[in-house]
Amino acid sequence: MARDPAFGDRPSSRTTSRAGGARTTADRARRTLSQNFVVDRQAIDLVIRAADPAGLVLEPGAGAGALTLALAGAGVRVIGYEIDPRLARRLAARTRDDPHVAVVHGDFTTATVPGRPFAVVGNIPYSATSKIVSWCLGAPSLTSATLLTQREYARKRAGGYGRWSRVTVRSWPWFHWRLGPTVNRRSFRPVPSVDSAILRIERRPEPLVRGRRTYQELVELGFSGLGGSVRASLRTRHRGVDAALAAAGVSRDAAVGHVHPDQWIALWQRDPLVTRPESPADHDRGHGSAMLKQADWNGPGDRLHHGRVPPIRGARREEAGEIRTPASGTPLPPCWPQALPPTKTPSPPAVGSPSTARASLRCCTQRQPG
Repeated sequence: MARDPAFGDRPSSRTTSRAGGARTTADRARRTLSQNFVVDRQAIDLVIRAADPAGLVLEPGAGAGALTLALAGAGVRVIGYEIDPRLARRLAARTRDDPHVAVVHGDFTTATVPGRPFAVVGNIPYSATSKIVSWCLGAPSLTSATLLTQREYARKRAGGYGRWSRVTVRSWPWFHWRLGPTVNRRSFRPVPSVDSAILRIERRPEPLVRGRRTYQELVELGFSGLGGSVRASLRTRHRGVDAALAAAGVSRDAAVGHVHPDQWIALWQRDPLVTRPESPADHDRGHGSAMLKQADWNGPGDRLHHGRVPPIRGARREEAGEIRTPASGTPLPPCWPQALPPTKTPSPPAVGSPSTARASLRCCTQRQPG
């Protein structure tokens, strides 16, 4: 197994303690933040091939930067999110002179959704997998997510056991889920107790249904457990269920998890109660429902950003594009200007914005003004 130089001589044990048995800050962070760093170059290459990255890439859990540097080496623009201040500071220093990399010290799951197409690629913490997947599914401009995560989770979401989860079925008309290669647990430090796998989520060029609300209401009813089978659950609110099940190839006693997502689409197409007209907003809105707003960046700045935005060098404000910001989210860097339609001129930056807080961004331990 090839060891990535990003991690130096990290020991293979789960924890490294100081003399006397006391846990170090690094030990505590690894446990509380579910940190298992990928150190196998072959595993990193598997992720890069599966992701086939291009354009803008957001990386949750950048860690010491092994995958970050590989992505930058593939020619993409990377925004690495790292919640551990020690690792964020080190990675920012290491990539300070790399124009392809920006490092954000903050929680990825509170990040702003870019207003332009982007992909997510990351070796993500097992404990944060569900939150990260939910964030990806709720990002209207996401093109794909390539996630190195616990193999059991990846198999369940991709139907690897012949069973399909609610989150997969709900999102299936808009996203395709695929199980990628397995990555042995010995490819990580500390070594976890289970193997990992690559989970690939790709946005479809065109949705398979045009009624998001009615389709997802049907799925929610089927997964409600009322009556003990998908047939019994659907019959609580719908007529003609037996004929619809037969047309979709679903047995009358099928458990809900054994119904393939394509069969759910066939059920939705056959059910007369879910084909009523919907508003254009139901057809076209993003998978998520977070309130979004415009943000603004300008001027040069530092490579490490404390939940704030790195600036765009030499770009006019209207070139920054639409930056969508959840009401309580961590602002996301627009990251390198692209040709986009002009947007509304934002208000001047307030105290504590990137243009006024530049001096405070020198070190993770310094307090933000404002």
